[in-house]
Amino acid sequence: MTTFRLPDLGEGLEEAEIVAWHVAVGDHVVADQPLLSVETDKAVVEVPAPRSGRIAALLAEPGAIVKVGAPLVEFADVERPDAGSVVGTLVRAEEPAPPPPPAPGAAEGAVKAAPAVRRRAQELGVDLSRVVPSGPEGTVTMADVEAAAAGARPPTGGGPLAGGSTAAELLPLRGVRRAMARTMARAHAEVVPATVVDEADVGRWPEGTDVTLRLVRAIAAGCRAEPALNARFLSEAEGRVLEARVDLGIAVDLPDGLIVPVLRDVTNRTAADLRAGVDRLKRDVRARTIPLAELRGATITLSNFGMLGGRFAQLVVVPPQVAILGAGRIREDVRVVAGAIRITRLLPLSLSFDHRAVTGGEAARFLQAVIGDLELPD
Repeated sequence: MTTFRLPDLGEGLEEAEIVAWHVAVGDHVVADQPLLSVETDKAVVEVPAPRSGRIAALLAEPGAIVKVGAPLVEFADVERPDAGSVVGTLVRAEEPAPPPPPAPGAAEGAVKAAPAVRRRAQELGVDLSRVVPSGPEGTVTMADVEAAAAGARPPTGGGPLAGGSTAAELLPLRGVRRAMARTMARAHAEVVPATVVDEADVGRWPEGTDVTLRLVRAIAAGCRAEPALNARFLSEAEGRVLEARVDLGIAVDLPDGLIVPVLRDVTNRTAADLRAGVDRLKRDVRARTIPLAELRGATITLSNFGMLGGRFAQLVVVPPQVAILGAGRIREDVRVVAGAIRITRLLPLSLSFDHRAVTGGEAARFLQAVIGDLELPD
């Protein structure tokens, strides 16, 4: 018997959430065949089989969060590995661990559940013999245990919902929302935020102007005028690194949460290439197929929240970045120009920055350069 453990998937990730298994106990797999899909930070990736063999046991349920190095699969009849195909760790078990004892009052083998599910049930004080299974062939899943635990506990802080007697259900954060919560907590604890706002007069834009590309171009202009905002701030070293290249994070709103892929080197690409790049990033994000490398390394971020609504915002700067520009909804308004009143279109802009690394003057100069570029007719 040989145990395959969750491999190091790179980018400093310490854990992953199991999305789905692509194999079952008893299946014969070949090297590099997909074993399972896991969600790491904000991308779903497939973990391949390290070699050929027969699946003897799956050691974690979909929905479980497992650490790098945690056991995933037990192989029986392991064949000789192909050179270079092993990903992760294969450990030959000298002596199989004894199965966990059955739940009190249950007959030996009466409850089907993976070891991780049994451990979680023990932690939550759930009697597996009383849980209604929803998995294949009557298997109790992690979700079944969590649901049973939630139903068995009294509600905390508020009792029944208004207008009824059903207790509110605790929904554990998973996947993108879990990653987003951790990122926002880190930003809140580390960054000293400040925000300046203004509006750009875009009344001279031609019909059909690509707003996203104009914003990308304007940010590049702002970074040329004030490089201090295209930078990384290193908290422990108390220093900053001014970046020579503008790698722009573009916030994409999904039902699962917020994902920010990176559009590389925006100052040295044509408009057509940038548009193709934006489309590809959004397509890959929505399909959850974007490589992890394309979610790392942004030097400044754009949030075009005006596509959904809103005018101004205090945005969250995610370290080590020092700035994020937000664009609100374009609207018609009245302006006085050279003593004359005219109706035009205004684009609200919010620039949030880390005041540890950026001065108010630097932020204001950056924002004025952005506005100057946006107010050009094309």
